Amino acid sequence: MKFGAVAPKEALGATAVHTIRQDTLVLKKGTLVGAAEVAALEAAGIKDIVVARLEPGDVSEDEAAAEIADAVAGEGVHVDRAFTGRANLFAQNAGVLVVDKDSVDRLNRIDEAITFATLPAYKPVVAGEMIATVKIIPFAVDKAARDAALAGVQKPLLRVAPYRVRKVGVVSTILPGLSPKVIDKTLKITAERLAPAGAAIVAERRVPHERAALARALDEVLKDGAELAIVFGASAIADRRDVIPAAVESIGGRIVHFGMPVDPGNLLMIGNAAGHPVLGAPGCARSPKENGFDWVLMRLLAGLPVGREDITGFGVGGLLMEIVTRPQPREEPAKAGRAIAALVLAAGRSSRMGGPNKLLEKISGRPLVRIVVEAALGSKARPVIVVTGHQRERVEAALAGLSVRFVHNPNFSDGLGTSLKAGIAAVPPETDGVIVCLGDMPQVDAALIDRLIAAFDPDKGALAVVPTIEGKRGNPVVWSRRFFPDLMAVEGDVGARHLIGRYAEAVTEVALTGTAALTDIDTPEALKAVKAELEKT
Repeated sequence: MKFGAVAPKEALGATAVHTIRQDTLVLKKGTLVGAAEVAALEAAGIKDIVVARLEPGDVSEDEAAAEIADAVAGEGVHVDRAFTGRANLFAQNAGVLVVDKDSVDRLNRIDEAITFATLPAYKPVVAGEMIATVKIIPFAVDKAARDAALAGVQKPLLRVAPYRVRKVGVVSTILPGLSPKVIDKTLKITAERLAPAGAAIVAERRVPHERAALARALDEVLKDGAELAIVFGASAIADRRDVIPAAVESIGGRIVHFGMPVDPGNLLMIGNAAGHPVLGAPGCARSPKENGFDWVLMRLLAGLPVGREDITGFGVGGLLMEIVTRPQPREEPAKAGRAIAALVLAAGRSSRMGGPNKLLEKISGRPLVRIVVEAALGSKARPVIVVTGHQRERVEAALAGLSVRFVHNPNFSDGLGTSLKAGIAAVPPETDGVIVCLGDMPQVDAALIDRLIAAFDPDKGALAVVPTIEGKRGNPVVWSRRFFPDLMAVEGDVGARHLIGRYAEAVTEVALTGTAALTDIDTPEALKAVKAELEKT
């Protein structure tokens, strides 16, 4: 291929190497220079242009890209028309992308002019998703290199394995203390995982965490037509002789592999029974976040075999994320007990009250905000930090004489998130966490706050503590320091409720009676009702 700068007339029939912009002229890179382009270049005063011209023995970029793309494409793959030296490949159907990595590597080593890139092997894909691309780097490639590339492709290098397994059985084991809500949520998340594959839960059982009971349930769901069985244990599998593996073997099944070099997902078990795969799910499979369970599940749904060699090959790239419940390094050993600060949000404008600042309204002679702050001071939380905003001076005056730290949020009108950010930034570094209290919840007393703080136990995975009343979550909430970056990233007026769902594995609920944890004051009617309730006691 000839390559270099020539006068416009000499560029006729060649390809422009660079984009040229001058006055009204725009000649894009890759344009085949014709008579009109020559005239436009001369009219614009262009003296020379860098072009590429094919010589005998050259293959154009589009031709080479198209031929190589056609050669590498297998089942379930569509090759788009080549353009500017690139041929893109797309999934024709939903499924799992299967790639021959060694052959792809060999193809990319044939000549630097020829490149082939794909999505990660075994990635779940949807119909129409771009899964790979062949790109010829220069404007042409030597015919010998093209021929070598084609000769090296003895079989398709990638295909989309369509989902084949449609019927899934789920067995959940039960131990004292495991809430039915946990199982319900697990089933919902599992159904959502299966939906992209067109699969669904067709049989479900809940049984005690005992070998015999689990064995019977597994046998039942497989006889009910399940093509894949998943077991969610109330307790994680600890050994090949544990309840779940033992139950699989007791119905004539076998354990293919236990354990996986993927984190989260270490404690996964894969086996077979009655000719169908059985998965012992790790605890992280109860979360919608991607984990090692997803990697195995999607392959099985596509009918792809997953054996010991496949599992042990997950190590590189297997560290997916930090797990929030995992112990973290500390500069000093953990103290006896936990140091929890209290953060009282008192910056709002009380817009729904129709005028007055609700925090300054008096109940039994005390401003509402003072009642809330005194409850925090009466608890074990220290220090107590109050975030002010609207009518700052009046709120501070209402708290005169109290041993609190004030933090002013000048951006209070932008929503609750700005007050969270200001308050969290003021929490001393020696504290382990913070309990976030709302300034308009005067029925939350010191005893309630202390009960929530007592449930905070990072060593046991309780990094966020939420009060509940008849299953409904309320306030205040205790947050571990590990969540401070997330809390400071909250925007608008929605609060941090979404973090409870995101980090479900780190959340502990404390069931309460009464309505204190659910009752905030947003309207004059709500104020009147709470005032009547408190003043009669």
